[in-house]
Amino acid sequence: MPATLITGARVWDGLAETAAGPQDVLVEGDRIRRVGTDLQAPRGAEVIDLSGHTLTPGFMDCHTHVTITPDIASAFTLSPTAMALRSLPILRTLLMNGFTTVRDLMCADVGYSIVDVRDAVEAGTIAGPRMLVAPHLISARGGHGDFSAALADQFQGTPPPLELAAADGCDEIRTRVRQEIRAGADWIKFGATGGFSSPGDDPGQTTYTQEEMTALVSAAADLGVPATPHCYGDEGARRAVRAGVRSIEHANLASAQTLKMIEDAGVFVVPTQYTIVDDARNAFNEDHWKGVPAFKPRKFQKYQKALLDSAENLAASDIRIAFGTDAGMFPHGENWREFPMMVSNGITPTRALKAATSVAADLLGLSDLGVIAEGKIADIVAMPGDPFTDIQVTGRVDFVMKQGMLHKRPDSAGTGSRD
Repeated sequence: MPATLITGARVWDGLAETAAGPQDVLVEGDRIRRVGTDLQAPRGAEVIDLSGHTLTPGFMDCHTHVTITPDIASAFTLSPTAMALRSLPILRTLLMNGFTTVRDLMCADVGYSIVDVRDAVEAGTIAGPRMLVAPHLISARGGHGDFSAALADQFQGTPPPLELAAADGCDEIRTRVRQEIRAGADWIKFGATGGFSSPGDDPGQTTYTQEEMTALVSAAADLGVPATPHCYGDEGARRAVRAGVRSIEHANLASAQTLKMIEDAGVFVVPTQYTIVDDARNAFNEDHWKGVPAFKPRKFQKYQKALLDSAENLAASDIRIAFGTDAGMFPHGENWREFPMMVSNGITPTRALKAATSVAADLLGLSDLGVIAEGKIADIVAMPGDPFTDIQVTGRVDFVMKQGMLHKRPDSAGTGSRD
């Protein structure tokens, strides 16, 4: 790849409280070589003028489901190959939104197609964000990840077809963890509590014992793989922290006391507020729930106050918040809306942006990403305007570079080259 000199933009490095600039960023190959002012373009370099833009590290979505769409039931009518193919335009959409890295936390097939999708992106066969994957949600039977409850009795087998990753008891749980890692899992995800989108459980219920959670996390750690739970309620979060998880997904019902425990343990929270808090705010709005099964609004009505209180308490805490959206539960192209939702709940724009860059990179163990600095991998995005004063501009990313390769540029960008 030829060198690229990006000029004219205000540059936020992923760590500072606001952007600096205008500054220049010189990219050579897949790396950022220099950041400064009045840089000279090497011979043959492309020069891209992004005046009026803010340049940031590539965004990271730490909680996606690229093989799933809002019509969740449709996933169970598709073969693993069909689900993998369905993810291709979704991956491109995420990349064009400025998300150069995603962590996918569960596909819905009985195999491991998401591992193949990850590897195809890494090989350059398909375009998309680099991926880290937890292929399945390990769940107690009757818990959030046991979809067999949705089947009529005549389709129940042993195991039923939708019992994708059900495991009970320490021995069976360890076996399932090792199977996931053998198949290529980067992360292990498990169900610590029930959920809002599943018909047969409750988000306040805890579905694994302390002994089971500890066995699960330890089995993963023995093989060098981190674990994270789907978790809403207090007791599930407390057991997960004691078990040694690296992050907690959601935590939207966690009390102030439990959030303090999470903070003190140094565990990350991925709060997925766009999908959860919006539903909580609309819990009693009948128009909001048209076409939705009745169990879901009932759950949000039951927990509305706790959800809104927890969002306020999270913003007031010093927990390490990592950006994640649960995209797939809603259209993937809207995943950027997590930024303004976080800000609307009291999280500062700077903290929200760090959540999707330097803090996300820390969570995911990607030390060469998440910041704009000399020697780091050139994952860089830009948007017109200033996200520190108008967080909505995160939805207007018009420049995307992943690992030094340009995938999107604004029509108005001034370009040239040095011969």
